[in-house]
Amino acid sequence: MKQDTRTIMQFAKVITLMILLVVTGCVSGHGDKKARKPVSPRHSGDWVKEFNVEKRPLATVGENRYFVLKPGFQLVLEEENEKVVVTVLDETKQIGQITTRVVEEREEKNGELAEISKNYFAICKDTADVFYFGEDVDIYKDGKIVGHSGAWRADEKSSKPGMMMPGVPSIGARYYQEIAPGKAMDRAEVVSISETLKTPAGTFTNCLKAEETSALNPNEKSYKTYAPGIGLIQDEGLLLTHYGFLKLSR
Repeated sequence: MKQDTRTIMQFAKVITLMILLVVTGCVSGHGDKKARKPVSPRHSGDWVKEFNVEKRPLATVGENRYFVLKPGFQLVLEEENEKVVVTVLDETKQIGQITTRVVEEREEKNGELAEISKNYFAICKDTADVFYFGEDVDIYKDGKIVGHSGAWRADEKSSKPGMMMPGVPSIGARYYQEIAPGKAMDRAEVVSISETLKTPAGTFTNCLKAEETSALNPNEKSYKTYAPGIGLIQDEGLLLTHYGFLKLSR
């Protein structure tokens, strides 16, 4: 009888210990979940489209590693029958409550003007993230404006600013550049920050390569390359031929 009692007591102790281990494990696991830091959408595979620009200290002049937003800075990219000139103008544009810098892009095909777009950017003073607030577009044919395809503004209904270039980009970063449902939904993913590219303007190292798609045409892809201290040096077949600051007349 005493032996039976001891056996029962030992069995009860084992059961109690098992229960305590299970309970402790559950509590510990719950605690780990609380302590775990949330994964940033930028690194989890999601396309980031919320940037809270209204709470950021924005400026119309500045630069980060891969984007120069300073009046007079110009890039010229060319291929056989096409030429694109990108110029940071000494102009600003009010988009909603935000003052933005105007960047003009002029495109020529076969020596004739094909398009002029005025793009609106601002840069965050804290993070150096560059945000895109829209563009006005004039499409030309035979010297006359024939359309405005691709135009959008962040202060229009259902539209909001996108990100053009993160201040500290990392491989796998995925973000919307344009957020205008039904009009413009371009987005970019950083696929490399260690590219080397030879262009007519020189050979550049530690470049950022971005894969661009659109939520409107998700199966279409294009690639751009950005060099440190310069910005865009390759857009599909277009390669950088000249870059630097212009003398602005005042």
